[in-house]
Amino acid sequence: MDSLSPKQKFVNVLLLSFSFMLVFTGFQTCGMVEETVLNSYTNQTSGDGSSAFKGDGYTSLAIIYMVFAFANWLAPSVVSIIGPKLSMVIGAAAYVLYLASFIKPLTGTLYAGSVLIGFGGAILWTGQGNFLTINSTKETMARNSGLFWAILQSSFLIGNLYVFFAWKGVETITDKQRIPLFIGLTAVSAIGIFCMLFLTNTPKTQTTGNDEDDKIIDATAQTENDDAALLDSHAPQSKAQEAYKALVESFQLFKTRDMALLSVTFFYTGLELTFFSGVYSTSVGATKQFGSDSDKLVGLVGIMIGIGEIVGGLIFGIFGKKTIKYGRDPIVLFGGFAHILVFFLIFLNLPADSPISRAGTMDTGYITPNSTLAIFCGFILGFCDACFNTQCFSIIGVTYPDQSAAAFALFKFVQCLAAAIGFFYSSYLTLPYQLLILVVFDFAGMITFVVVERGLQYRDRVANSYPDIPS
Repeated sequence: MDSLSPKQKFVNVLLLSFSFMLVFTGFQTCGMVEETVLNSYTNQTSGDGSSAFKGDGYTSLAIIYMVFAFANWLAPSVVSIIGPKLSMVIGAAAYVLYLASFIKPLTGTLYAGSVLIGFGGAILWTGQGNFLTINSTKETMARNSGLFWAILQSSFLIGNLYVFFAWKGVETITDKQRIPLFIGLTAVSAIGIFCMLFLTNTPKTQTTGNDEDDKIIDATAQTENDDAALLDSHAPQSKAQEAYKALVESFQLFKTRDMALLSVTFFYTGLELTFFSGVYSTSVGATKQFGSDSDKLVGLVGIMIGIGEIVGGLIFGIFGKKTIKYGRDPIVLFGGFAHILVFFLIFLNLPADSPISRAGTMDTGYITPNSTLAIFCGFILGFCDACFNTQCFSIIGVTYPDQSAAAFALFKFVQCLAAAIGFFYSSYLTLPYQLLILVVFDFAGMITFVVVERGLQYRDRVANSYPDIPS
C-alpha cells in the first residue's frame, strides 16, 4: 500500500503553511484596514462630487462570514468530490478576486466579492483541515497545528509593515495609498495559490468500514505504529455517494455531545476573531487622541497581533509534545484569562465610541489613550487567539480522525457564524458592550472546552488500562 513517508508529510505541512501565509497576507491585512480604507473612500467620493460609494467594511465582513458559515455545510461534500488540494486552490482564488475589487472600490463588486469569498473560504478551510489531518499522526497533530498557525499568522507582518511605513503621517487614505497596497496584496495572494499546486496528494488507505471497530483498532494499535495516519478513508464509493455521506455525517456529528460543547468554544473564537481582526484596529485608527499618526498605528497594531500569533503558534508547535502531556485545557484557560485582562486594558485605554465613529473621535477612555498600551494589547490579543485556535485544531484532529472534513467544517461554521454576528453588531454597539459580550462567551468557551478535554483524557486512560474492552 503506497503512502507518504513522515518526511514527505512534514514537507506537505510546511508547504501548506507557507501557501496559506501568502494567501492570507492579503486578506488579513485587508481585514485590518478595510473599514479605515472604505471610510476614507466614502468621504472622498462624497466630497469631490463623484458617484458616492456606499459600501461599508463591517457589512462586507459580516456578509463574508455569514455566507462562509452556511457554506460549510456543503464544503465537506465538495472536498470529498474534488479532494482537499483542488478545493484549496479554488477557494484561495476567491480571496484574490476579492482583494482585486479594492483597487477600484464599487459598492456592487464589494458585496458580490464578499459572497464569493464566503463560499471560497468554506472549501478552502475544510480542505485545509482535511489535508492537515491526512498528513499528521496523533503524536504530530499538536506540533503540526502549532507550526501551521505560526507560519500562517506571519501573514500579519508583511502587509501591516507596509501600512506602517507607507501611511506614516497620513490622515486620510487616498488612491495614492490604497491602489499600491491592494495591487501588492493581490499579487502576493496569487503567489500563494501557485505554491499550493506543489502540494503532494496522499494516497488513500483502507479501514474496516465500521466506525466503532476502527476506533478500537486505532486505540490498540497506536503504540505499535507511531506513523499511522490520523485520517483513513473507507471503501471506494461513487462521487455522489461520497458527497451525500459527507453531508449526512456533518449533521450527525453536529448533534453529538462533544461537538455541541466544543461549539461554544468555537463560537467564542469567532467573536474574538471579529474583535482583533477588524474592530480593534479600527478603534485604534479612530482614536484621534493618538495624534496624526493614528492611522499608522493600525499597521503597527496589526504587526503586534501577528507577532503574538506567531509566538503562540511556535510555542505550541515546538513544545507540542511537552505541552500535550498536561492536556490542551491549561493552554485554553491561560488564553481565556489573559483575554479578560487585555479586554479590561482596552476598556480603559480606548474611547467608547471608537468602533463606530466614521470620522474618528477626540474622546478618551478612562485614561488618556496610550499608544504603547494599545500596541501591547495587540500582541496579547494575537497570543491568546493562538492559544484557542491551535488547541481547537489539535482537539478536532485527534478526536475526529475519520471525520476530519466534517469536523473542521462544523468548526468553521460555528466560528464564522459568530464572526458574522460580531461584525453586524460592531456597527452599532459601543466598545464597552462589545467587550462585555466577549467576556461572557470567553468564560463559557473555557468551561465547555475543559469538560470535553477532561472527558477525552478519561476515555484515553480507560482505553490504555483496558485495551480489550470497547469504549
